[in-house]
Amino acid sequence: MKANRAVNQLRIIAGRWRGRKLAFAPVPGVRPTPDRVRETLFNWLSPCINGARCLDLFAGSGALGIEAASRGASRVVLVDNDAAVVTRLREQLALLQATQVEVVQANVDRWLAGHAEAFDVVFLDPPFREGLLPGCMAALDAAGWLATNAYIYIEAERHYELVLPAGWELLRSKHAGQVDYHLARRVSG
Repeated sequence: MKANRAVNQLRIIAGRWRGRKLAFAPVPGVRPTPDRVRETLFNWLSPCINGARCLDLFAGSGALGIEAASRGASRVVLVDNDAAVVTRLREQLALLQATQVEVVQANVDRWLAGHAEAFDVVFLDPPFREGLLPGCMAALDAAGWLATNAYIYIEAERHYELVLPAGWELLRSKHAGQVDYHLARRVSG
C-alpha cells in the first residue's frame, strides 16, 4: 500500500507550497509532468507567471496548474473529464486553501466549444497517441481562449510532429525520456 501511495504523489517545486506533496488519482493514463520538466517550463515562464491567468487542459494530476498557482498565478482553471481525477484535485486544493484555482469536470473539446475566457498561459497535455492536439490548438486559437501574446505549453509523446496554428511561434523545445515538450506563443490576436 505504501509503495502505491508514493507512486501517486507529486511534489510542488517552488513558490508558496514549495515541497508539499500532493496525492493524485490512480487513474490509468494520468502521468504528472516530471519534476525536471516542470522546473524547466517554469524557468521559461518565470517572467510572466506571477499574476497570470492559467488554463490547464487535461489536468490529470494538476501538477502544472497547481505549480502555476504556487508560483503566483492569479487564476487557474483545471479541466478534466474523469470524476475520480476531479474529486482528488478538489480534495488537494482544499488542503492547500487554493482559492484561486477552479476545477471543472468536463470533456475538453466540449468545454472549449463553450463561452471563452482569455488566458495568459495554457497548459496543453492531452493523453498521448489520441490525436487531440491539433483540434485543441485550433479551438484555443479560434474561440477567444488566448489573451494577446499568450503562452501555450504543449506536451506530447516523443517524436510527435508538432504543427502550430498560423500566428503561433515556437519559442522552446526539449525532450525528456519519452516526452517532447514545447513552449509556443501566440503572436497575432
